[in-house]
Amino acid sequence: MRSKIYTSLFLAVITFAVYWQTVNHQFVSYDDGVYITENPHVKAGLTMEGVNWAFTATQGSNWHPITWLSHMLDVSMFGLRPGPHHLMNAAYHAANTALLFLLLLRMTGARWPSVFAAALFALHPMHVESVAWASERKDVLSAFFWILTLLLYERYVKHPGRMRYFLTLCAFILGLMSKPMLVTLPLVMLLMDYWPLGRMTGLTDQRAPGISVLKPCLWRLILEKAPFFAMSAIISIVTIYAQHKGGAIASVSGLPFSFRAINALWSCVLYMGKMIWPLHLAVIYPIPSTLTILQGLFSGLLLAGISAIAVRSAKQHPYFLTGWLWYLITLVPVIGLVQVGRQSMADRYTYIPFIGLFIVIAWGLQTSAGDNRFRRAAVSAVAVIMTVALSACAWLQIGYWKDSITLFSHAIKTVPDNYIAHENLGYALAQDGSLDEAIYHYTESLRISPDYERALTGMGNVLVKQGKIAEAIHYTNKALVLNPDSAEAHFNMGFALMSQGRDEEAARHYSEGLRSEPDNAEIHFILGVTLASKGRLNEGIRHFSEALRITPGFAEAHYSMGVALLRQGKFDDSIRHFSEALRIKPGFAEAGLSLKEAIQLRNKSREK
Repeated sequence: MRSKIYTSLFLAVITFAVYWQTVNHQFVSYDDGVYITENPHVKAGLTMEGVNWAFTATQGSNWHPITWLSHMLDVSMFGLRPGPHHLMNAAYHAANTALLFLLLLRMTGARWPSVFAAALFALHPMHVESVAWASERKDVLSAFFWILTLLLYERYVKHPGRMRYFLTLCAFILGLMSKPMLVTLPLVMLLMDYWPLGRMTGLTDQRAPGISVLKPCLWRLILEKAPFFAMSAIISIVTIYAQHKGGAIASVSGLPFSFRAINALWSCVLYMGKMIWPLHLAVIYPIPSTLTILQGLFSGLLLAGISAIAVRSAKQHPYFLTGWLWYLITLVPVIGLVQVGRQSMADRYTYIPFIGLFIVIAWGLQTSAGDNRFRRAAVSAVAVIMTVALSACAWLQIGYWKDSITLFSHAIKTVPDNYIAHENLGYALAQDGSLDEAIYHYTESLRISPDYERALTGMGNVLVKQGKIAEAIHYTNKALVLNPDSAEAHFNMGFALMSQGRDEEAARHYSEGLRSEPDNAEIHFILGVTLASKGRLNEGIRHFSEALRITPGFAEAHYSMGVALLRQGKFDDSIRHFSEALRIKPGFAEAGLSLKEAIQLRNKSREK
């Protein structure tokens, strides 16, 4: 027992040490804003209002309340410093590694393969994206509940009881509420029943001795998992609804099913290639412009061939069938048959599926070593070399995640014609003030994909900052033609029109953008200023109130609210807002002058 604990702690410490460099990493401009830095509910920390929002929100085109609560808790503990957020991801990954080792050891009793499989999981570079990217907390958190569910299930199988069954189901539900990736876990539980738990063997029909009765046994095991399958079905429906509502699902007309099927088969093969040779990894792999039937046939035949070998060798090597099917089954939700986003594949999608392949590798090496002392020594040496090499590659890959510019520059070098990486690098450079460089990368993105809406919108935004308003309006109009509901494009158009003094038109675009993105405090503030400047004080105050509801610490919104209330003669209310603006931002000179003016006007009104 003590050796198990020491081994699991050793694996966790090694894992955490490899990822320690993330303490100096920054948040990246790829979903970290949506999940953390620009999300008002998360930025407020763990509050009752935030908890209510977490369980009702579909932001990010997903329903994952446990993930939202995890981010909120981090903000409550660490604020918005990126280092601790990254280290929490690393801590979850280290815990997952230790739990995976314990799970495999408890189920199989084989120490060496369990250690090696857990080490591959911990150190493989394909898993860097899930850990080094703050927004992918949902990956490491859902995997934690995935492994915990299987640990509790193993306990239930060996010592059946209602409470153990209930705890297993609870862990599964928490995992589903972290990321819907767990919808395939009931099928993996059936695989575990086959090997290593052996629940599908050893039963014979008394009427015909020696004849297997796997079918009745299988149906009993499926029925046992009925609540798990039911929860998976419910979460699948909720997820499809959330992704459809968020506009993340590609239409069949835009991406035919035949293309998706070929991409799915090809991606399964590419993932295995990257597992064997984990170099040239990138944060984004855009959907290729063409995929041939030959690629689909080659991939399908290769996958079918491996599957046939796994089935034929199941009696001698049951781990092969279990591990291989684990890989295929767990990839289904993210393989692209229901296409979400513009990526053809993603490193993060392998975080759980690769466990199946790692099982095949670890137990396969043990089988090849046999009882021969020299072969066992050679296999051990190979395993050590693999682990060291993977650690070095992972360390290098983690370094690319230190900031947005490094991350997307690497993606451009790694993946030819990566128009999505060009667009994201343009955005990061614009945020950094490098506008000319940003223009170059937006131009490259549009050269590769002329109708890429985000690049058109980003180009318009940078051109506004450069004062090239006519060009900015041209690009933003093109973006709005492609997506009339784009909040970002409407906001950019509003900025451009305001710079031309066309405030009424700008206000209409701001209002249109807020229909799609109602929780944008900055736009509520700008629209409030625009309306108040036109004498529409009540409408302005309404938008200032919304801005402050979303971001209570918005000093400028408090100040502008105070100005509007002062113009309405509501002196006490205006004084309260000016005072709050000064409390939040002590050096706010305009708020200090306005506060004195409001106090003087209030005193004069009382003297009358």
